[in-house]
Amino acid sequence: MSKDNIREHSAPVYEGIENAPARSMMRATGFQDEDFTRPFIGIASTWANVTPCNMHIDGLAREAEAGVNAAGGKGIIFNTITISDGISNGTEGMKYSLLTREIIADSIEAVVGCQAYDGVIAIGGCDKNMPGCIMGLARLNRPGLFVYGGTIKPGAGHTDMISVFEAVGQHAKGEINEIQVKQIEEVALPGPGSCGGMYTANSMASAIEALGMSLPGSSAQEAVSEDKKIDCQRAGEAVMNLLRLDIKPRDIMTKAAFENSIKVLIALGGSTNGVLHLLAMAHTAGVELSLDDFVRIGQDIPVVADVRPSGQYLMSELIAIGGIQPLMKRMLDAGMLDGSCLTVTGKTLAENLADVEDYPEGQQIILPFDAPVKKDSHLVILKGNLSPTGAVAKITGKEGLYFEGPARVFEGEIGAMRGILDGQVQPGEVVVIRGVGPKGGPGMPEMLKPTSAIIGKGLGDAVALITDGRFSGGSHGFVIGHVTPEAYEGGPIGLVKNGDKISINAETREMTWHVSEQEIAARQADWVKPKPNYTHGALAKFARLTSGAETGAVTDLNLDV
Repeated sequence: MSKDNIREHSAPVYEGIENAPARSMMRATGFQDEDFTRPFIGIASTWANVTPCNMHIDGLAREAEAGVNAAGGKGIIFNTITISDGISNGTEGMKYSLLTREIIADSIEAVVGCQAYDGVIAIGGCDKNMPGCIMGLARLNRPGLFVYGGTIKPGAGHTDMISVFEAVGQHAKGEINEIQVKQIEEVALPGPGSCGGMYTANSMASAIEALGMSLPGSSAQEAVSEDKKIDCQRAGEAVMNLLRLDIKPRDIMTKAAFENSIKVLIALGGSTNGVLHLLAMAHTAGVELSLDDFVRIGQDIPVVADVRPSGQYLMSELIAIGGIQPLMKRMLDAGMLDGSCLTVTGKTLAENLADVEDYPEGQQIILPFDAPVKKDSHLVILKGNLSPTGAVAKITGKEGLYFEGPARVFEGEIGAMRGILDGQVQPGEVVVIRGVGPKGGPGMPEMLKPTSAIIGKGLGDAVALITDGRFSGGSHGFVIGHVTPEAYEGGPIGLVKNGDKISINAETREMTWHVSEQEIAARQADWVKPKPNYTHGALAKFARLTSGAETGAVTDLNLDV
């Protein structure tokens, strides 16, 4: 069914004698008479030179603009922000990372709402770009779609960003020298694009394609490629089609679509950040999604992708055999996906996948469902007296399914890094990093440096790590994040002392703190809420507004009246 008025938002602002000032402003930017008769399509670009993930997106935005204009619309490029987790990880600056998701969503909503655009294309590269863009689209609920900026090419010697982080740990262990670290540093990132494994950027891009909010293939293209340029041009055509068909983001982002997204994320062995972001995206779209849904869905979906960080292959190698479309076709044929879900093509998921060819014979990246990496989800939701409202682990089975040991407690990440690198952390211990949750950090920083240091020092199989913070998609090992309630809110993780026995059972999905109820009650009585680390500015605002990790760490959870 087509829509007659495809200039629903722009016409009242730019038509008529009374709107001459608005037209005059736009004429100064190059508008001609004809442009005022076309639907206005905002193109939200996350371009910046602060990170290789986004350094090329200005060019992609221009490709999308050309696609819109060729399809009968008028593209208008505007910018929102990005930051680099890879640069800020392990520093005070990393506390700003998660809140940029909210700023991106806010800015897309503000510009499109203020400037009266009829549709939106959002282009993102680094981790928080993807959920931030989707949340902005969901709030506006105007015809729109997401374009992924694409993955980086592999570095020399099959290296990538995580190779550099882990080299730091190898140096601390004495396995490599400073010159060798520099050699890895110099070649690991050869140009534009997001980090090359199934880390958070590629995980979220894949999840969004499975959600139906980007064009088929968008998640599995290199940043510097002809395919990515064509993807952007096709996005221009697609948004105009969505306008004519009156298909909006919330028509696409249904509960069934989110379940498809979770299933593909699991099959790919995706990042734990996917849990946090999908919860936030669903909340913004008005869809009820909880940690329990991840448990239910995860029981029936195997991990079949042998990709980094826990596997061997990089995203570019998955792209070379067909990306995620053949995997989704396999999943659809096996009854794992709901093919009736609508997508930004205007067609259903099943229609999009109808003619997709299977992977080439002999490939070893995507394994058969009957011989998977893991028979059920690697995203393990743990509860127990240490995480009453849930925690999220990424356990493929290679790390083992059970760990028990005495706690080694650190207040924050910097102390933990020092303790790992200087030998305080011993085999058999459970490293506890606390005070780094959404409110306590604030900002729930990623613990990539500590996990990389643990791997680099050869302790990956010998210690576990739990935190009320979160992990990079590049983290691997026996690690559990998103422990809730967080320490700052009086959660049990804030009461743990050195030497307390902790057990983690991935099969029963329990994390147990082996301390008597009487002792726990006594520690709770003595607990004093820490002073906030920030009392003004963006971080203080985020800490004041954010929900807990178990609901996605969103800032608008309690704003509904």
